[in-house]
Amino acid sequence: MEQRFYSLNDYFKKTYNRKCYKIALNAGMTCPNRDGKCGTRGCIFCSEGGSGDFAVKLCDDNSDSIAEQLLEGKRLFKSGKDVGKSFVAYFQAYTNTYAPVDVLEKLFEKALSTDFVIGISIATRPDCLEDEKIELLKKLKARHQDKFIWVELGLQTIHEKTALFIRRGYPLSVFDETAKKFKKAGIPIIVHVILGLPDEGEKEVLETINYINSIDPFGIKLQLLHILKHTDLCTLYERGEVTTLSKEEYVNLIVHCIQRLKPSVCIHRITGDGPKDSMVAPMWSLNKRGVLNAIHHRLKETNTIQGDHYNAGNSDSL
Repeated sequence: MEQRFYSLNDYFKKTYNRKCYKIALNAGMTCPNRDGKCGTRGCIFCSEGGSGDFAVKLCDDNSDSIAEQLLEGKRLFKSGKDVGKSFVAYFQAYTNTYAPVDVLEKLFEKALSTDFVIGISIATRPDCLEDEKIELLKKLKARHQDKFIWVELGLQTIHEKTALFIRRGYPLSVFDETAKKFKKAGIPIIVHVILGLPDEGEKEVLETINYINSIDPFGIKLQLLHILKHTDLCTLYERGEVTTLSKEEYVNLIVHCIQRLKPSVCIHRITGDGPKDSMVAPMWSLNKRGVLNAIHHRLKETNTIQGDHYNAGNSDSL
């Protein structure tokens, strides 16, 4: 299949000459949006599993548990010529820097010291990255120079009105300052963006893409808004107060994002995995292969290449 955007698979094949696989982990942490620091109900869309629904189902908050989860995750992959050679330890569930530095060091060190792990990716929030935690990541990076450390930050949107509605819990200024610190530290970040948030159309989404171009991260994850059971967003959906995108709308929006996105930004995701047993809407998203095929078809149909509409001289133009 012709590649029309810079994908994570492209990055892995260029860097390691093979496909690489992620093992999703649960380090047993919580989130300031759940323990009372910012709130108690989480972000409005967040599942009971703290977005870690596909993490290996072991969750003791200690380094031995991480070792067990990595081994169990490796076993879940079927045999093949590439499998077993290169894995990424993905700290996915909840906020994975929301713990004391000494605890974090043990967890991350255990993953980085595992022979079949080529690097770690840490999903967290910008308001849970104090200077000493960034210093820890720099120390670990120097200690494991043959492995990478990525940090995944949940931005979702640059628009403060939407951020308040979804209970993100921090202003854009906090994200901006944290992104600058990681740039200075030389640690790559991956920015999470949700498409289809309430009251956000294409204009608002592309303004978020423009902002991401301006901070020039290593990567981006573009995620469809899911309505999951037992979330406050589900309650609003059932009342008819929020709606979801159609497949056609989502495909068109993704293509426009790819057109606007800076060519050097690695696209880690263009859709999302929703757990079948808790998905309420949109049900069409459960056919992930069908969604991906539709996006690739539209890219080819419109002759779209990543960055077609990127304007480095004026990233604010729409």
